[in-house]
Order: sequence, then structure tokens, then C-alpha cells
Amino acid sequence: MDAHQRQFRNPFSMDTDCTNCSALCETREQVVHGYGDVGAEFLFVGEAPTAAAERTGVPFTGDEAGARVQRILGDLGFVRSEPDADEPDVQNVFFTYLTRCRHPERGPTDDEVATCEPYLNAEIRMINPHIIVPVGQAALEALAFDYTTRAADSFDVDAEHATTIRGRGFELVPMKEPERLTDADAEAFVEHVRESVFGRDYRQTKGRQSR
Repeated sequence: MDAHQRQFRNPFSMDTDCTNCSALCETREQVVHGYGDVGAEFLFVGEAPTAAAERTGVPFTGDEAGARVQRILGDLGFVRSEPDADEPDVQNVFFTYLTRCRHPERGPTDDEVATCEPYLNAEIRMINPHIIVPVGQAALEALAFDYTTRAADSFDVDAEHATTIRGRGFELVPMKEPERLTDADAEAFVEHVRESVFGRDYRQTKGRQSR
């Protein structure tokens, strides 16, 4: 994989014809790998592509829930394009998923998440962000297991939304699922990042650890 930035879409040239999960190969439209700035300090991680993200091929785009995330990113200065852009113009942020393929009738299984983990692991190692934003309960539990000393099932994304969790080498700043984000939730997240993350030297926590 090449870390030189030539494009925002799948900048590490990960396999777009992956056949590791046969049940997903039969139903998916396309593989949705990460998108964004390879030198980003902030990494947003969701559970799996939505139908809209599968259509665009870009995480957190293509529908109102994706636009809600893009508005938040715009308010934080990470996105310079309109919230409904299918290929956002980004800086200092990268977004991706635990799993890269969508099943139209169900969410990802534990085995599918485990099978896709090397993709996420590689992105985290290559980007080496300061702040990881788990988007939704599934992403929070998966990342908490790897990067904190607490039990994964002790985390509740509703309670942890717009807070900072000190981890091993990274800080986690959880966000509720985009489909459930209210205007108040979005405002709370933006305010927390501006005041509690931007307002201090979060880079001191940055680690170069492999999982």
C-alpha cells in the first residue's frame, strides 16, 4: 500500500474485488474502503456502509444521515464542500468503516467484522491519527476493545457521545449513529471537539502502536 496522496477515495489502493466474505460478495454493489486525508489527525469509523455509501463508494455520504455528518465536519473545518457532496473536499480527516461491504438485509456479523479488521488496522497504522471517532455503538465497542482498558460492553454510545475517552496511544471521541443524531447532538459534538479537543494539545496522546 502506498501512503502518498493521489486521491481521497481509497488512497491506499486496497482491494476493491475482495472475496473474503462469500455472503457479501453475492449481494454487494461495491466495496467501500476509506476516504480522506492520509495525513489526517482525526479518523471517523462507522460500522458498515449504508445503501447510500454503497452507491457513492464513499463513507458517510449520499443521504441525509451522511449529510448530517458532513455538516459536522464542515463546522469543524474538516470539509470544504457542501454537505451533500458525493466526494467531499476534505482536510485533516479520514473516514472509514469496520466492514467494507453491505448486506441489504442485515448488519455485519462478528466474523465479517473480524475478516475486515486487517483493512481497518492497516488504515490506522498508515494514518496514525491523534483522535479516533467511533460512530455508533458497534464501532465504539470494537475500538474500545483494542484501544482502552475498559470492557467493550461497559460503553454506551448515548452516554459517551461528545466526550473524550483516554485510550492506549489514541483518544476516542464517540458519536451517535448518524441516523439518530439530533441537532442538539450535533451541536454538542462540535462544541466538545472545539473546546475540549482543539483547545488543548491532544497530540501529546498520539501513539505509534500496532494492534
